[in-house]
Amino acid sequence: MQHLLISGGTGLIGRHLIKRLLSSYKITVISRDPARAKRLLGDAVAITELAEITDLENIDGIINLAGEPITDKRWTDSQKQRICHSRWDITEKLVELIHNATVKPKVFISGSAVGFYGRQGDTPVTEDHSDCHDEFSREVCKRWEDTALNATDATRVCIIRTGVVLAEEGGALQKMMIPFRLGLGGPIGSGKQFIPWIHTDDMLRAIIFLLEDDACHGPFNVTSPNPNTNHFFAIKLAARLERPCFFRMPASFIKFLMGESSDLVLFGQKAMPRRLQTAGFVFNYPTLIEALDGLDL
Repeated sequence: MQHLLISGGTGLIGRHLIKRLLSSYKITVISRDPARAKRLLGDAVAITELAEITDLENIDGIINLAGEPITDKRWTDSQKQRICHSRWDITEKLVELIHNATVKPKVFISGSAVGFYGRQGDTPVTEDHSDCHDEFSREVCKRWEDTALNATDATRVCIIRTGVVLAEEGGALQKMMIPFRLGLGGPIGSGKQFIPWIHTDDMLRAIIFLLEDDACHGPFNVTSPNPNTNHFFAIKLAARLERPCFFRMPASFIKFLMGESSDLVLFGQKAMPRRLQTAGFVFNYPTLIEALDGLDL
């Protein structure tokens, strides 16, 4: 049985991914809090701390999902440092371990986000898009990716640029639903900004697809092939919850609440998963209506 090393295993995606992988892979999870990780993941998963790893003997692949949540707190200088270094430092250490390994792991899948492109308006954005807007999300993702790609000479590297993951519990959708459930939901700001989203099932399937397809390497937009505007998203979410969609959240109020991090909801990217589809991946939930109907909300 192949052995995977996973960082970020206690997060929303990590927990669900591990459940799907356990029947086919041996799993070791890197955690800063082993006791909490053991409670969340159970006895079927081995837990270790990053400092305890001295080599990658018998590790067949690495999935690197670790990172401080980017929208949970205002972007103070100290919070920005936590967001950056929670991603950069562990990725740098994993790349160092890969280079030092006598037998290299076959694949290194490392996280990123569509924030790599910065704000893009209504321009369709594929993986080879080079006109990126210089802002904090771009800074975080660019260095994160560059660090991971330093392992390219030693193993197959895939970068997963994620958007908003639609899940039944946890994640951005749960926060979005709060005003809608109260009958206060509606578009944010102009409503014209695009939301690059993906259903949890497709997110997990895409990671496993990249893990197991030896032909895949480089960056991949792991988002639905049908991104929608915030206005369209609000209408369909309200309909799914059987709530009205009368209110609009002014951009000025969002900026007051969130500070600089409001950029993430007031601007967006029309990200298209061109390379994923070209590789042969087929989405189970390609449209927003299908995705929302496929969740127990």
